[in-house]
Amino acid sequence: MRSLKKQSFFTLLNTMGLAIGIAGGLLISLYIHDELSYDTMFADANRIHRVNADIKFGGEDRKFAVTPAPMAETIDNDFSEVELATRFRTRGSMLVRKSDTEVNVKEVQSTFVDSTFFKMFGVDLLVGDVKTALKSPNTLVMTKSAAEKHFGINDAIGQNLLLNNTETYTVSGVIDDLPKNSFLRDYSIFMAMAGYDDSRVVNWASNNYQTFIKLIPSARVEDLQEPLQAFLGKYVIPGVQQYMPGITEEQFKAAGNHLIYSTIPLTDIHLKSDRVAEISGNNTIQSIYILSFIAIFLIVLACVNFMNLSTAHSLKRAKEVGIRKTLGSNKRELIRQFLIESGLVSFGSLLVALVLAILALPYFNDLADKDISMPYASPFFWLILFASGIVLALFSGSYPAFFMSKFIPVKVLKGTGGNSLEGEKIRNGLVIFQFAISVFLIIGTLVVYRQLQYIQNKDLGFSKEQVLIVNDVFTAGNQVASFKEEVKKLGFVNNATLSSFFPTPSGRSDTVFAPEEGATDQENAVSMQTWGVDHDYVSTMGFEIIAGRDFDRAFKNDSTSIIINESAIATIGVSPEAAVGMRFTQGFGEENPEYFTIIGVVKNFHFSPFREEIEALSLHLSNFASSMAVKLETDNFSNAIASIEGIWNNVAPGQPFDYYFMEDSFNDTYKSEQRLGRIFIIFTTLSILIACLGLFGLAAFNAEKRTKEIGVRKVLGASVGQISYRLTMDFIKLVGIGILISLPIGWYAMNKWLEDFSYRIEVSWWMLAIAASLAVGIAIITVSYQSIRAAVVNPVKSLRTE
Repeated sequence: MRSLKKQSFFTLLNTMGLAIGIAGGLLISLYIHDELSYDTMFADANRIHRVNADIKFGGEDRKFAVTPAPMAETIDNDFSEVELATRFRTRGSMLVRKSDTEVNVKEVQSTFVDSTFFKMFGVDLLVGDVKTALKSPNTLVMTKSAAEKHFGINDAIGQNLLLNNTETYTVSGVIDDLPKNSFLRDYSIFMAMAGYDDSRVVNWASNNYQTFIKLIPSARVEDLQEPLQAFLGKYVIPGVQQYMPGITEEQFKAAGNHLIYSTIPLTDIHLKSDRVAEISGNNTIQSIYILSFIAIFLIVLACVNFMNLSTAHSLKRAKEVGIRKTLGSNKRELIRQFLIESGLVSFGSLLVALVLAILALPYFNDLADKDISMPYASPFFWLILFASGIVLALFSGSYPAFFMSKFIPVKVLKGTGGNSLEGEKIRNGLVIFQFAISVFLIIGTLVVYRQLQYIQNKDLGFSKEQVLIVNDVFTAGNQVASFKEEVKKLGFVNNATLSSFFPTPSGRSDTVFAPEEGATDQENAVSMQTWGVDHDYVSTMGFEIIAGRDFDRAFKNDSTSIIINESAIATIGVSPEAAVGMRFTQGFGEENPEYFTIIGVVKNFHFSPFREEIEALSLHLSNFASSMAVKLETDNFSNAIASIEGIWNNVAPGQPFDYYFMEDSFNDTYKSEQRLGRIFIIFTTLSILIACLGLFGLAAFNAEKRTKEIGVRKVLGASVGQISYRLTMDFIKLVGIGILISLPIGWYAMNKWLEDFSYRIEVSWWMLAIAASLAVGIAIITVSYQSIRAAVVNPVKSLRTE
């Protein structure tokens, strides 16, 4: 304690360096623990799996998180290993009101679900009977928060609710709010699948249901994989033969198509699944690997910094060690003393780190879009912290302890000991390691930032700026069209359009089209997304028509016309001009098919994340719309929204006015990348700060070690600039080696990260050059202070013992 107090500045520097690294590592560890805990709270989570479908057909190769309606019952019947099966059919947001009121309340997510849901996931009812809940059609179960909004928990059973102003449901139970780290975190309304007619249709060609299975305790999921592939010939092909008569499994595969069913553990979905129709937004395991890497090396860098600072001050204690050895202290006693000193600093740093983490946690939650709290009540948490303190003390204090205990009394008391070639190599290696990691993180930060810039600035093929989306316009009934026309009359409105589909994240479905010639030939099938729109859709969105024309009210036959995109053209295999006038029918083999004529081709526009290729798409006229897009021409958005809301309240009194801006929705799509970018910036800054402290310590050590050399050089005429340059270049060489190590690793790692994006930047040479330049500049600034400080010392003081 006396020694630490005597070197108070050094102790403070060591403590804060370690504390910053530990605090950063602690926050990232809490984040990673939260991500890894997704869906582990459900009973028997290790036995629950979801069935996936990989389908290539009609020119589209897609990976689905959904399967056909009969999959659950079939897999339950066919496999003795399956104990239970449950389906979800998501419905998105839902307007809910009591039958005796006129005011709707919006619930963000709702879903149809089988009554086996409770037994599958071990969900208990707060009120209601688990044996009867969701058994009858038109019944629903809601979460505690949703029930409290409408009528309270105890009064919920038997209450009638009107959903979307059309369907009446009776509340049969209330469950607790689902955890934030579960795949059902956003869902508040669970409707009985028994009342959903489509769920009973045996249609193996349509994939709309999330299918979960629970295995018996002794079963292995691997044993299901091969038998699942037999479903293609056993169920799917016979099911589609009514549309494509005579088709066989062999013909299906010979045409280059495939259908592969597989399973994924429930607890893997959040981090290892990125499929079409996920029930909730997921993260990626790659981001966890990246953050784990940052957390580990942040702590390692802090420990390395401790070692460098400790050895930098070792010469000040060299005579102490020499005298203690002369007076009879052995090496073991000295090592014990220095380890205890490092232990005191480590545990002090741990306490400071805990305080820093607690103070920073609210800001970190905002940064990471989380609701993480310190697990104060967990004994395991405190045990980990205590064990970490011991490990840190041993790891960070062992090298300084062994280094100083090796001092030879005769040499150190003469002032010539305290250094060795081996020790110098280790210290230099630590500096190289620190800056290699720091440069790697700088490269990562630059690449993530540039990719986000690319996403923000890339031509999307449509105009996302100043587009207001008004949700749930269908609640205006037959006043929807007049609402649109009244809005269009506002002076700041450029145009408006009604649709259920916009280039923002939303649920969509595919339709298989067949050309007029060869309508029963699967090789001619074209799988496309189909969006119902109105006549103003293309012009409001700002799509570019490259062939044909837009929908026109003057053409009555446009009700059976479609506009397709370039990706659909590529699938069909003709030029845009040749495609105009071609006729297609939905499905196969119908006796009197309804044909749709292609009247126009629009340039590709991005309606899916940049990770995915642009899919084939068709637009057709539709009389139903769930939303309206309004193209604004004003900077006064609050006034514009208030004016549109006033019109809404006139045409749909009592209905909520719910809206968002398309640009905000677009940004939300890349929230995980933005979050990763911000985390990179903050923790890269921390790692550089810690690396600079280490370099600062080593520069101090080097200057102290070479005090007499510097004095001799000054006596012989060397200038301050020459001496500073010589001292600084020694460290720049080390930083340069670190840069050479990190550049290829950073280039490779960030290219692997970018592979997740179908549309991405290249890791350019200038990004690597900027990272290297920043590292060199930071190193020069850090070292130059100590170099100049050593160079200006009066040589009389440094040489007086000679």
